[in-house]
Amino acid sequence: MQSFQLQERATTVPIDPYNPQDWQKGYRSLPKEYDYRIDEVEGEIPPELQGTLFRNGPGLLDVNGQLLHHPFDGDGMICAIAFKDGQAHFRNRFVRTEGFQKEQKAGKILHRGVFGTQKPGGPLANAFDFNLKNIANTQVIYWGGKLLALWEAAEPHRLDPQTLETLGREYLDGVLSPGSAFAAHPWIDPGCAQDNGAPCLVNFAIKPGLSTNITVYELNPDGKVVRQSVHSVPGFAFIHDFAITPNYCVFFQNPVHFNPLPFALGLRGAAECITFQPEQPTRILVIPRRASESMQILETKSGFVFHHANAFEQDGSIYIDSVCYEAFPEVEPGSDFREVDFASLAPGHLWRFHLDLAGKQVERQLIESRCCEFPFVHPSKVGRPYRYAYLGAAHAATGNAPLQAILKVDLESSDRQLWSAAPQGYVGEPVFVPRSGYNEQGLPQAEMTGEEDDGWVLTLVYDSKRERSDVVILDARDLNQGPVARLHLKHHVPYGLHGSFTPAYFGRDR
Repeated sequence: MQSFQLQERATTVPIDPYNPQDWQKGYRSLPKEYDYRIDEVEGEIPPELQGTLFRNGPGLLDVNGQLLHHPFDGDGMICAIAFKDGQAHFRNRFVRTEGFQKEQKAGKILHRGVFGTQKPGGPLANAFDFNLKNIANTQVIYWGGKLLALWEAAEPHRLDPQTLETLGREYLDGVLSPGSAFAAHPWIDPGCAQDNGAPCLVNFAIKPGLSTNITVYELNPDGKVVRQSVHSVPGFAFIHDFAITPNYCVFFQNPVHFNPLPFALGLRGAAECITFQPEQPTRILVIPRRASESMQILETKSGFVFHHANAFEQDGSIYIDSVCYEAFPEVEPGSDFREVDFASLAPGHLWRFHLDLAGKQVERQLIESRCCEFPFVHPSKVGRPYRYAYLGAAHAATGNAPLQAILKVDLESSDRQLWSAAPQGYVGEPVFVPRSGYNEQGLPQAEMTGEEDDGWVLTLVYDSKRERSDVVILDARDLNQGPVARLHLKHHVPYGLHGSFTPAYFGRDR
């Protein structure tokens, strides 16, 4: 979320360890697709690191020179970094969605974007056009033998994990229909009680309106939907992520208002019609994963949450750790996402929310005051009590800034470790890869083997000096020692969104 910044004034303004012009250079399109072994390596790739890191994000920030209004409107580009025997292979390819192919053929923007990109021709050309392009640009996950590129407003696209070729839209054996939403933040329960301890993938879909329907899906390791439930929520809900525990799905219904009129009249994108309501509380929706139980709704102080680190149950309560902002970062018409005055804007912080279901009370506690985003935890600890969280973070301890560091938070001892790429490096989401912790099918194990931080943290880092990107491997036990290996790519990769790791190797055979 290099561009998730709030229109709220920060209380402290630290000295910037970065140059805004350097940061802006990471927002350039990468139209070329590559396929090569990574030969330029500083350090040594751990030979035990076996598998494939998949990353997704907007690869095109313009269409034939016509700039997009916001990077979140950019076409999805998948990167695959495959590790085997101390070597690595890189491949990237655009998701060949229907809209992508049409626009590339026409050489111009043909579709409106959710975050404000409009077709040429002004309001008359955009009015009452609700045909949004499925851009497949947010997450990519390998599950049930299928590689799926996800965008929360429509169905997934299935890709060949070896070549990244687009195979078509994925409807989960008919469970989804054309245009059905399937969110971009699935969680893998490493040991589902309803499936005799087998892993399952849990995801959701949102259908907003005057009231909002939330559909929860649970998929077994074969990729089949084994449970599905629909829940109606009063009011409009703009929800990007959620969290799971063994018994619950937890959603934060952020206090926002959506006025569809400017969107319908072609004056604004849909996200530009969302306004934050600070006088309203944030509502927390607790949905049982067993259909026989009822949803509960609790309220807490007004705020806005994009991403959750984890949730767990303990002593009859639910605890959920989330990156929370004071307000929704409203997208302004006519603004330039490359021109961000970070120092004057308030950051996101990591908070813990304690949900007392019996008393219908919510308490919250600040965990991390450094500007942070993109939390990640050990896959065997998803939905369980855990000790370590890894986040993208600002270099400075206070104020707002681009993400230039990887932060490790010890929730038991309150210790912190920080590796920073400042002043010329800008990091993406950290992905934790355990040294062990996968079963024979390559799925997370419910029973963790080894220490919780025994593994590696993988992240993409844009090097503004070289105008290229690196794949950085950190020892998750000790970030302070710096990279175990730094793999220099032959090009840059635009700032991305989310990714996942599978122990299956999908690189080129040597």
